[in-house]
Amino acid sequence: MSPNHARRPPGTSPAQRFLAFDFGLRRIGLASGNRLTGTAQEIGGFTGNQRQTMQQVLASIAEWQPDALVVGVPFHPDGGEHENTLRARRFARQLHGRTGLTVFEVDERYSTTEAIARGAMDHDASAARIILEQFLGGLS
Repeated sequence: MSPNHARRPPGTSPAQRFLAFDFGLRRIGLASGNRLTGTAQEIGGFTGNQRQTMQQVLASIAEWQPDALVVGVPFHPDGGEHENTLRARRFARQLHGRTGLTVFEVDERYSTTEAIARGAMDHDASAARIILEQFLGGLS
């Protein structure tokens, strides 16, 4: 793992602005957040084939100019990995490779379930916001 690709946030991250992704095979949710305020907001999501989706993701990164990225990584309820765990991690590595930005991985178990329970109109963007809020809450 490269030094710019981290699984957990360090205690003192210089990054202030983040984009978070709720990775899925059919759709990727997007949220932005700020370390100073500790808040996150839903932006939307992307659909399409893998190439189209990556182009949309990279365009959003160029538009929002974050300091670092956050990717939700799914696990089984018992913490075990599954095929989507590996896919989300691959997505995180691709983001780092294409942007050079630090990419933090966050355990995103139940983020979509929570978004649905909150009555979110866009479950994927809401899940990305929940993932980012969880990440921001862990920064000191």
